[in-house]
Amino acid sequence: MQHQTTIAAIATPPGRGGVGVIRLSGPQAYAIAEQLTQKALPKARMAGFRQFLDFENEVLDEGLVICFPNPNSFTGEDVVELQGHGGPVIQNALLARCLELGATAAQAGEFSMRAFENGKLDLVQAEAIADLIDATSQAAARSAVRSLQGAFSHKVNTVLEKLIHLRLHVEAAIDFPEEEIDFLADGKILTLLEDVQHSVAAVQQSARQGQLLREGLQVVIAGKPNAGKSSLLNALAGIERAIVTDIAGTTRDVLHEKISLNGLPITLTDTAGLRETGDVVEKEGIRRAINEIEQADLLLLVYDLSQGEDPLQLAREYFEHHLEPKRLMLIGNKCDLTGATVQIGDFHGFRHITVSAKQETGVQSLIEAITAHAGFQPEEDTFIARTRHLDAMKRTQHYLAEAHEQLVVFHAGELVAESLRLAQNALGEITGEFSADDLLGKIFGSFCIGK
Repeated sequence: MQHQTTIAAIATPPGRGGVGVIRLSGPQAYAIAEQLTQKALPKARMAGFRQFLDFENEVLDEGLVICFPNPNSFTGEDVVELQGHGGPVIQNALLARCLELGATAAQAGEFSMRAFENGKLDLVQAEAIADLIDATSQAAARSAVRSLQGAFSHKVNTVLEKLIHLRLHVEAAIDFPEEEIDFLADGKILTLLEDVQHSVAAVQQSARQGQLLREGLQVVIAGKPNAGKSSLLNALAGIERAIVTDIAGTTRDVLHEKISLNGLPITLTDTAGLRETGDVVEKEGIRRAINEIEQADLLLLVYDLSQGEDPLQLAREYFEHHLEPKRLMLIGNKCDLTGATVQIGDFHGFRHITVSAKQETGVQSLIEAITAHAGFQPEEDTFIARTRHLDAMKRTQHYLAEAHEQLVVFHAGELVAESLRLAQNALGEITGEFSADDLLGKIFGSFCIGK
């Protein structure tokens, strides 16, 4: 796809730095760069020192120019990078000069969008660029790189090839009904269909791990005042992040801390102690705590073992609408005061763990329990994945199940073919083979300016 406009943007983060990069892409990129420097451009992929001039030929800045001719560039178009000094004033002045010379300010993700449109990247690889930039752990970064290099796309395309092969068999069985062999009943199509279903399930499992790596887990610590919630946050975070005192109600607001537990990105939230109070500030803290509880992926109910409390009764009191074993874990704290040992077990269907947050006893067991509870088991070939990928695979599985039913129960070839077509369309959305324009706009709109 050939765009008529040439786009420009600052490609480095805002702020002060040694180097700042302006990126140009489009048919006029070279011409704009020549006008800006008043000199011939260096050879392709060779850095050349140039002065960058304003409309009166006064020097705005000086630095390096690198040219990447089409089609062998990131976007597939002519691309020029201007590497000047990294101050916001000079960078904005240099960008403004490029716009004066005919460039258009790039929208968020427009460079990556052009790379996608020109076949330089598929949609998964384009998304992986943003995920690599936003990675919050080494494991997430490695997985994003694997997706950028095409590992995820290769798995999806392999399944797509199997699905297309299956559709050919089904279409042949429909188109040649006069043949003596009933292709729909000979077992081959059923075998191929079940193989595709198993393949999609395997990719889906890897994608779930990738989604956890990308989006992480929202874990909220809640409970009564002085139960040791802030001490537990500090123990899990490995730093003195929250203020800890013997005074009940010390925590008045929510406190967020981003950490990594065994490679799993976690947003850990400490909340105000839940109780009846007349203190206006504490009431607001409790209101915010309840709001965090509503949005949590996992709730850690912390209670004081030395008080002889029933954690399930506390859970019913505080989390009436969230009594789900998959969302709630019971943490008996202060085992050092009771002489209890660290234990991980079941308490009326809920995972129950005893710890001493102050002494950091049992914290590692809790970390392992949290990652296991999330189903996090990253493999060496895990790739980064998004919610939309899982949604597409879920719909693919649904259509494949429909096809299976139509084949086995109703022996309806035309309906099998239609379900398989819908399955292929759903799976193709992942790489962008079948994608609506509004979906593409939403995806690339979430990227950085200059990317």
